[in-house]
Amino acid sequence: MAIKLDKQDKIFISIILLVHMIFFLLACHYTRIYMGDSFEYVYEALNIKHMCFFYSGNPAMPILPEYMTQRQPLYPLFLWCIYLITVNNWVVIVFQNILSVINIYYARKIFINIGYKKKYDWWLLLFVIAYPAQFINANTIAPDILLQTCTLLYLGNFISLIQKKQLVFALWMSFALIAGFMVKPVLYPFVIIHAIIVFIFCLSQKMKMQRPLVVSILPLLVVLLYSYWNYTRTDKFHFSSNQAQNAIVYYDNYLACKYGEDSAGKFLQNERKNIACLNEFKDRYDYANERGTQLVTSHFFHYMLFHLKNSARILIEPGKGEMDLFTGALTYGRLYSKQQTGFYATLKNKGLGGVGGYIRKNSSMPFIILVLLFNCIRLIGIALFFFNRNVNGSVRLFIFILIAYFAVISGPIANTRYFLPVSLITIVCALIGFSGWGHKKVAN
Repeated sequence: MAIKLDKQDKIFISIILLVHMIFFLLACHYTRIYMGDSFEYVYEALNIKHMCFFYSGNPAMPILPEYMTQRQPLYPLFLWCIYLITVNNWVVIVFQNILSVINIYYARKIFINIGYKKKYDWWLLLFVIAYPAQFINANTIAPDILLQTCTLLYLGNFISLIQKKQLVFALWMSFALIAGFMVKPVLYPFVIIHAIIVFIFCLSQKMKMQRPLVVSILPLLVVLLYSYWNYTRTDKFHFSSNQAQNAIVYYDNYLACKYGEDSAGKFLQNERKNIACLNEFKDRYDYANERGTQLVTSHFFHYMLFHLKNSARILIEPGKGEMDLFTGALTYGRLYSKQQTGFYATLKNKGLGGVGGYIRKNSSMPFIILVLLFNCIRLIGIALFFFNRNVNGSVRLFIFILIAYFAVISGPIANTRYFLPVSLITIVCALIGFSGWGHKKVAN
């Protein structure tokens, strides 16, 4: 069925296309289209193409079980589809830019159903453009734009489920969630929340529970099946080899904040040495998982304060590091070096007195301050949205859960990539929040 576009739609899409073209030309100029994990996705796509081998490491090197489950298969399959035509990552970037345009238009479309008005399009365009992470990630070989697509599809079908009361939309939610955690494992714990949401909805509608039960647990079944497939390949029942390392990495960030980079560096080096001493993958996985859990739980209260503080920070994080990596002002070598010279490190080591010098040394800071300002305004709008009674309460609660989930999961690693799946959602919600507040003021 053809999509009907009115004049406002065409203007909106044209401006979004123009901005994407500008960032694509910037990407061509700076040529920084790879991040630290990019080559693992590229390796896996090429391994699938040449050998039908789901493996994110270099096949010329000794095969390591970690790389069999390090990267989820859907983004490598996305690359593979393009590589069937041409092995050219600039073509991938073009497709990701197109997908980003679709995401922005679709985010606007789904919120029209719950109160967004097209007359606010200029504000929407301004807030989207003021969040450069959208365009930087569209021009990076990374799965985050595809994950954003899955998250938007998940939300769009939830809104349809609430409005139309048809179980088929819960099924589409399940498919979107499955696609999401097959892009990145960040979404796979959400299968429990998904099952509860669908189950509660079906109870409220007094549906017979046979089909709703299948629909609600379908993503969980896929997680179990995929984990079993990983077991057949690695002799360890698990979803992603990254999972075991996460708690240790989070604790490393906690140590760096509390005791400094040297202590954290020695800790991480020692833990990696202990893990490397174990011959079997399942032993390495279990040690990392248990050790990380032990460290976090032994300092639970202090660690959780640290974790939640950084989770909240992601709501306004402007993404200076990502912007500097995109332009080449920062390299991954400097980013991962022990010498921390970033804004937060400067603020911690030198206090407010060091901020002026930091701004003078960093030419991108005027843009970053502008992005930060828009992010703070957006945060106020989001708060207003959650108190806007003109929007269905179930939809507001669901969006709150979705945003909170991604914020909490990101934890100490509060960069814009981890917030990208819900960034467009927060922007449109903020505009609905401000518009609802404005109407109340007029009414009063």
